Amino acid sequence: MGDVSALPLCALLFLACGIHAYSNFQSHLLTLPQNPVIEIGTNFTATCLISNTVEVTADDLYWKLSNVTIPRDQYRKVNSTALSVTVPITKDISEEWLFCYCRKKSSYVVLNEGKFIHGISLRTGYRPEKPENLSCISFQKEDKSFPSLQCSWGTTRRQTPTVPVHFTLKVMQVLSNQTSSTTTKDHWAEVKLSPYPFHMELEVWVEAVNQLGAAESVHLRKEAQHFVKTNPPEVTVTSEKSFPTSLLLNWTPPVNQVCVKLTYQIRFCSPKSPGWSHVPLPDINDQTNFRLQGLRAYTPYTVQVRCRDVENLHGYWSDWSQNITTTTPEDKPSSTPDLWRTVVYNGTSERLVQIICKDPEFPNGRITRFDVKVEKQRDRAWNQSGGWKSVLVNRSEAEEGETSLTLLEQISLSNLESVKVSVVAVNSLGRSPEASLILPVKLPDHARVEELKVWPHEGQLVVEWKPLRNKLLSGYVVEWLSDGRLDWRRVSKTSNRTLTGRLDPFVCYTVSVYPVFSRAIGKPVQMLAYVEQGAPLRGPTLKLNGKPGHNEAELVWEEIPLRDRRGFITNYTVFYKLGEEIREVPVPANSTSLKLESLMGDSQYEAWVQASTAAGSTNGSHHSFITMKYAAGTIEAISLGAGLVILLVFLLGIYKREFLVKRLWPRVPDGRQSSIGTWSPDCSMKAEPPKESCVSGISVLVSMCESQSGFEEDKASLSLRKDKYTSEEHSSGIGGSSCMSSPRQSVSDSDEGADMADTTASTVQYSSVVASSAYKGQTPGSQPQHSVFSRSESTQPLLDSEETVDMFVQEASGRFERLAPQDITCSEVFGPPDGEQLDCCQEADELQADGRTAPSSYMPQLGGYKPQ
Repeated sequence: MGDVSALPLCALLFLACGIHAYSNFQSHLLTLPQNPVIEIGTNFTATCLISNTVEVTADDLYWKLSNVTIPRDQYRKVNSTALSVTVPITKDISEEWLFCYCRKKSSYVVLNEGKFIHGISLRTGYRPEKPENLSCISFQKEDKSFPSLQCSWGTTRRQTPTVPVHFTLKVMQVLSNQTSSTTTKDHWAEVKLSPYPFHMELEVWVEAVNQLGAAESVHLRKEAQHFVKTNPPEVTVTSEKSFPTSLLLNWTPPVNQVCVKLTYQIRFCSPKSPGWSHVPLPDINDQTNFRLQGLRAYTPYTVQVRCRDVENLHGYWSDWSQNITTTTPEDKPSSTPDLWRTVVYNGTSERLVQIICKDPEFPNGRITRFDVKVEKQRDRAWNQSGGWKSVLVNRSEAEEGETSLTLLEQISLSNLESVKVSVVAVNSLGRSPEASLILPVKLPDHARVEELKVWPHEGQLVVEWKPLRNKLLSGYVVEWLSDGRLDWRRVSKTSNRTLTGRLDPFVCYTVSVYPVFSRAIGKPVQMLAYVEQGAPLRGPTLKLNGKPGHNEAELVWEEIPLRDRRGFITNYTVFYKLGEEIREVPVPANSTSLKLESLMGDSQYEAWVQASTAAGSTNGSHHSFITMKYAAGTIEAISLGAGLVILLVFLLGIYKREFLVKRLWPRVPDGRQSSIGTWSPDCSMKAEPPKESCVSGISVLVSMCESQSGFEEDKASLSLRKDKYTSEEHSSGIGGSSCMSSPRQSVSDSDEGADMADTTASTVQYSSVVASSAYKGQTPGSQPQHSVFSRSESTQPLLDSEETVDMFVQEASGRFERLAPQDITCSEVFGPPDGEQLDCCQEADELQADGRTAPSSYMPQLGGYKPQ
């Protein structure tokens, strides 16, 4: 299947002639060789031939491999009608095609394009390799026959699916030259051999063949029994009471010794053994029984046996026989009980101690009871009068194999006395050696171990410490406690490290190391440890400490129970949520409270606590709370302030009662109960009834006083006013006085002359102060206006507006002076200045013509107001 370029030219011409002779040939191109099998790593040459046409020549041809045009430097022109190409096969290119095409585009080529294309399907592969690691075995069947020989070998590493390799297993009996074979595509095969040719030499080999070549494995030449693998022997195990530390084994060979001479191997183990123990081969040879010795009494042992050809050191061992478990006979205990104590209560002068023990390491039987003796020390001698006390042991068979503790005694140590406890384990065949434990008056405090370290290792805890330098030290006791389950292990004084027993994951253990002395037990050093940690089973339960404030709240939570922690708590994380915003606050593991500050008032928050260990975290239950609308003390301050304001208003109302009464409920004078008095006792008190033409109501009498330098027009006006009144009609207008008073008309109304109807007969007349400009019809001048006033007398109090006098008249050097308002009484206003008497009943027309001040129209009122 080599290079096609070496094909003789005459063969190509002959093939071309044959193709030309075939008139019904459809294609004008033909590629050679067809369906080639090519070895990967070689060069492949193909040739394209032109037939039955002159439209194209070899120069018009080109090659493509997997739609990739091959460069022309790989072409070789054989002649005008043949073109070859050489392609290197560097990889598996199965399922690919090598095509020959025509470039010339004449009308004939265009119309017959399909006749100018031809291709080759390429199949690539490797030559078969030599099979290696050939091995053969003949299995014994249940009927104890050996019907065939099975062989296996290493498969050829380099194979392709298009060029598969077939294997042929051949077995030849050398003496008779008889060969048996079988063919397969797998890496193993079986050849039937019946009967099996024991004590005959066999030659075995494998041939690998494919389309690219063939290869053979190494030939094996061995005796037929060397290929045999027998069934395991049938084994029986017997225990003998007279031999409590041994077991007797017997077995039956699986094959006749005439065919195959066998040797045997034994192994055994106990429940507490770390692994199988093997019996050395020279101790067994070809015998069919054996006695196992040096075993523990009353201990179950599992035994297995297997066999192989004794002459073939590299022959096949049979499978191990089925497990045969037998318990050795019972014997008296050969070791002491493991005695220990626990302090239940340690008071000032009394200690409550529990004495416990484990079964002896070699009980050699079922422990039925413990004998206990407690002795007290007096005068440095142990009191021997105490007797033994029996403690029965009642266990089921299932509990025998487990480490079980027995409570022997509970001692109350009072009066600071030392106690020695002795114990002996008893089974059906005898008593164990005695074990003792001394409980001293006081535990030595100076002898504690230091630098205690504990870490997990393959389901156990490694405990390490710094050894003590003490001559009285006899050893150590390593104790581990969890959920009331106690166990311990004794360690020699020369060691400072030990392993605990198998422990449960996610459980916290208290590990203690006690130094043990000849007559005392030292104080322990303790440490907590986990074999394996995990996330807590549940998170902390959160609640509020009191009520939330306006912008703060105190959260508290309880520690997770020890059995639910599943590891050491490294920290807590408090989450609180308002709406969609979540905030978190880390809290140390030794804290169980947190005060949240800077919260929003009158808002609902949701909070929870997350507990974390080295292996994970778990959230606790959620708790919601609402902050207060007002800060603490705000409502109290508002209430206190309002109360103080009310109290001040109340006190002010009491203190200013009269003022408030006047302001809120003013007293209005009642005119029906008023009386008109006279200004002077010398004046007439005669009351005249009002005339119809007079104006009823308030009558105002105006006294006009002028200075000596009065204007002429003022005099004229005064004469006019004088003419309006007769001397007999002049009146003060108050209580019938004759001083310029008229019940019919007031001076202020003289210009208008209007008559007002008297609608109320009981109207009270009062005095008022009126400027001279108040008269209607007068033209105000530039000169100062002279003040006039009228007054009425009444028994009713005056209004507040009347009690304040804006002006008063004072005679000084013949002139009136304007004074500031003062809070004075009526008598002070109208009293004579400097003790002088006022002339209150002179006529206004008595004014002197020379301009001097006329006498006052008012007469002094000596007797004050007179009632009507």
